[in-house]
Amino acid sequence: MHRITPRLARRAACAAVAVPVLLVAGCSSDSGDPEPTGPSSSASASTGGKKPDPAAYKSLPDPCKAVSEKTVEDVVPGTEDKSGKNLASSDTDSYGACLWSGGSGDIDADYRALTVSLKRYDTDASLGSGDEQAQRFVQQEVQAVEGDEAHKKPEQSKVSGVGDEALAVTYETEKKDNTYRATRVVVRDQNVVVTVDYEGTGFEDADPPSRDEVRKNAEKVAKEASGAIG
Repeated sequence: MHRITPRLARRAACAAVAVPVLLVAGCSSDSGDPEPTGPSSSASASTGGKKPDPAAYKSLPDPCKAVSEKTVEDVVPGTEDKSGKNLASSDTDSYGACLWSGGSGDIDADYRALTVSLKRYDTDASLGSGDEQAQRFVQQEVQAVEGDEAHKKPEQSKVSGVGDEALAVTYETEKKDNTYRATRVVVRDQNVVVTVDYEGTGFEDADPPSRDEVRKNAEKVAKEASGAIG
């Protein structure tokens, strides 16, 4: 097996945000006068003329402070920076992410990496309420994992006791002759989505963590990070 020096194995993870696209079809009235078309008129028609509800949350917490240092120690033992690496965003009220990584055990053979991402949606007349946009983003985050051919044996499960909806996808992948086991947990609380990506492997012939371990740790972090919203 190809050996990798764990202290040199550091990776940064960023969440990719997909922008929903609204397709608009024009129509005409019986009088022959054209009706207004465009995103606003389509959204109004789909809601029966009712304006979308205002967004519940107006800002986001610091993603690096959404998880306690004790939790970081539990799920990423051996990390050199328990405060995390803030993956800077130009709009911190709408998006933020933080990364922790490190190894423990003999010569840091047990490598773990954790990323917590927060995404907030404002209500938009053309795209719908913040809640509706967040619902769509949940499915995009899940499909991004399940649709990646590099992710083997994806298994989706529901996560109870947190948010308005919460899903987990656990899978495996190969990187430089090492097997990684990973879980993505996506939680929606009204107009905010929390995405937790957690993975681990064993360097220097150490065994990777079990699927059950990575799923439980990812769910633990997701519940704590969701509690920081508000």
